[in-house]
Amino acid sequence: MKNISKQRLESLDVLRGFDLFCLVALEGIMHPLAHAIDTPWFNSFMWNFTHVDWEGLSPWDLVMPLFMFMSGVSIPFALSRYKNGAEKGKVYRRILKRVILLWIFGMMCQGNLLGLNPERIYLYTNTLQAIATGYLVASLLFLNTGIKTQIGIAAGLLLTYWGCMEFITIDGFGNGNYTPDGNLAEWVDRTVLGRFRDAATLQDGQVVFAPRYRYTWILSSLTFAVTTLTGLFAGYILKDKSRQPIKKFYLLAAIGAALIAAGWLWSFQMPVIKKIWTSTMVLQTSGWCFLLMAVFYWAIDCKGWRKHTEWLKVYGMNSIVAYMLAQCISFSSIGRSLFHGLEQYVGDYYSVLIACSNAAIIYLILWILYRHKIFLKV
Repeated sequence: MKNISKQRLESLDVLRGFDLFCLVALEGIMHPLAHAIDTPWFNSFMWNFTHVDWEGLSPWDLVMPLFMFMSGVSIPFALSRYKNGAEKGKVYRRILKRVILLWIFGMMCQGNLLGLNPERIYLYTNTLQAIATGYLVASLLFLNTGIKTQIGIAAGLLLTYWGCMEFITIDGFGNGNYTPDGNLAEWVDRTVLGRFRDAATLQDGQVVFAPRYRYTWILSSLTFAVTTLTGLFAGYILKDKSRQPIKKFYLLAAIGAALIAAGWLWSFQMPVIKKIWTSTMVLQTSGWCFLLMAVFYWAIDCKGWRKHTEWLKVYGMNSIVAYMLAQCISFSSIGRSLFHGLEQYVGDYYSVLIACSNAAIIYLILWILYRHKIFLKV
């Protein structure tokens, strides 16, 4: 933990806080609330808080890309002073430290590292590890290349992923097959990760892959990097002091709309699939991330509408802590200890009450850290 007071882009903290609020608090409350209400209209509304099974996007499918996008936005603000060659060794060690810590945190959250069971350890399974991969690529490119080269590499990674998926065939996987059982990214994960793939088990000496688990990570790392790079490109715009704030807003919005349109046009050939992080999915989600960044920048940094946003900064300025608390620790036992007597009166809404208490405890911890200006700086 470090006490930091340097100038930050306030809209980025608020947008990051909004993303973490949705992930840490809102999701956990909405699902038990839907179960308690159980009406057709509310169940239909819950589509907004549910991942699409395979093809297409829902609003909830933006949560992870937005988290990764914002890690890219922060790079020009955090690393610019190292770009001209000063203390390169120091910054490389800092980047490596961040990547290692994010990887370990990801294994704690979803890789069963805390289970201390070697037979149930999973190596590459979590959003934080995808962020680590994207951040490693984007930060090294930022320090050693110019923006034109970075844009060219981003385009090259999208096309490389597309080319692999379209033209490589191995063991019946690939060759333009984008089904859950036939896409090349699935084969790569099974082959490279093997028993260390999430939900994989050993049965009679054979690795058995859970049919319910369809996320891929190894080949998808190419496109993870592009999601973070698009955030880096937004960071360039936001840090540019020569450009008027309103022009930054228009440029962010225009790029966002163009990316969404490009992803839509390409989707007629390559489907938009979040679970395998297709190139079209990257374009569309990055476009929406640009638009969200534009709106928050316009409202907060251009218009100065900050009065009711501080509670989001409590999440946004300690986003890793918020994520780790929600993923690794269950505070529901505290809520059940305090409110168990109410279960007989509130019925199905008791689970909503426990979810609210869980979210409140996490927020209280984050608020205490925020008030004391203590932030986890990975």
